[in-house]
Amino acid sequence: MSSLYREAIDELQDVFSRIDDGAVDRAVTMIAEARKIVVFGCGREGLQIRGLAMRLFHMGLAVSVVGDMTTPPVGGGDLFVVTAGPGELSTASALLEIARRAGARILFITAQPEGRSAAYADQVLVLPAQTMADDQGEAKSSTLPMGSLYEGGLFILFEVMVLKLCERLKIGPDDMRHRHTNLE
Repeated sequence: MSSLYREAIDELQDVFSRIDDGAVDRAVTMIAEARKIVVFGCGREGLQIRGLAMRLFHMGLAVSVVGDMTTPPVGGGDLFVVTAGPGELSTASALLEIARRAGARILFITAQPEGRSAAYADQVLVLPAQTMADDQGEAKSSTLPMGSLYEGGLFILFEVMVLKLCERLKIGPDDMRHRHTNLE
């Protein structure tokens, strides 16, 4: 294996050696108890959270992605899940404020919990990985460019959360496969 692959894998392993698994379990509980779930992320984080939305849909949960024409309004009993690795993004902050005023619960996933956006959250789940907020100079800690370590970490985090949700909700692979599109 090339040393670049090894470095990237080692960096991901370090991220997950430092994650608070209790916080992950609390996030899973929030998802399991939500009436409906709406997710949001910008850029490549948005791609990762769309993957989570797809898996939640495969599980039979009511889930939507901000920006899709079919996204319903949020309110009491609903969960708004936002990822903003750098801690604050203007779009995310605006949406968090709207969701908070509407009465939705908020799960905020970030690498920078001291950012202003975390104040809106019912729970902050810290994914301790380099983002674009700390990818230069002395703060740079990853071989991977920009926010790639955080984004790769999101993929693994979300898949583990899905496994935990499946166990909690007693959903098997056949249940999920049954809901997978046949239009491919």
